[in-house]
Amino acid sequence: MIYKKHTQILIALVCLVIGFMVSTQIKTAERQKSINVQRVEDLSDRLQNAEKENERLNAELKIAKESSGDALLTKEISRLKLLSGEISVEGPGITFIIDDSKVTSKPGENNNLYIIHDEDILRVINELRAAGAEAIAINGQRIMGTSEIRCAGPTVVVNNTRIAPPFNITAIGNPQVLESSLQLRGGVMENFKFWGIKTEVSKSENIKIPEFKQGRPFEFIKPIEEKTEAPKDSVQGGAKP
Repeated sequence: MIYKKHTQILIALVCLVIGFMVSTQIKTAERQKSINVQRVEDLSDRLQNAEKENERLNAELKIAKESSGDALLTKEISRLKLLSGEISVEGPGITFIIDDSKVTSKPGENNNLYIIHDEDILRVINELRAAGAEAIAINGQRIMGTSEIRCAGPTVVVNNTRIAPPFNITAIGNPQVLESSLQLRGGVMENFKFWGIKTEVSKSENIKIPEFKQGRPFEFIKPIEEKTEAPKDSVQGGAKP
C-alpha cells in the first residue's frame, strides 16, 4: 500500500515536471514566434521607408537633371545670341570718328578723294577685326557678317540705313591693340591724314554697342546631314588561301 502511494507521488511529480517543461516550451515557442513577427514587421517598415527614400531621391535626381539641362540650354542660347549680335554688349574698346575733309581740292583734282566712301569705312572695319575687335558699330548700326556697307550718293548705307558723316565707329576689344592697328605707319589714319580727312581715336573702359536689329531670314540654305559610313570588315593577317 505504501509502495503504491510512493508510485503515485512519483508519477505526479513526473507529470508535473513534464507539464512544466511543455508549458515552458510552448511559452518559448510563442515568444519566439512573437519576436519573428516583430522582426518581419520591422523589416517590412524598413523596406517601405527605403522605397519611399528611393522614390524621393529619384524625384530629386530628375529635378536636378531637368534643372541642369535647362541651365545648359539657357547658357547655350545666351552664347548663340551673343555670337549672332541679338543682344546689346559692352566692354573696353575704342571710339574712332572720321569726317570728310575740309581741304579745298586743287584745280583738276577729283573731289571724291576728299570725302569718305564705303571702301574707307570697310578698310577701318577690316583693320579693327584683324586687331581682335569682338563687336563693331557704325553710328549705332551693329556690324555683322550679313551687314552691307555701300555708298548711296553723299551718304553711306549700313544695314539698309542711310548714315552721313561724321562716322562714329565703336569697337569692343583690347583698347591699346585696336588703337595701334589704326595708327600703324602707312595705315588708315595716315592715309586719311594725307587727304585732310579728320580722324579722332579715343580709348574707353566701357563701350556700349547695340544689338543687331536687321535679322535676316534664311530661305534657301540648310545644314548638310553628315552620313556615317559603315565600318569596313577588317582583314585578318596571314597567308591568302
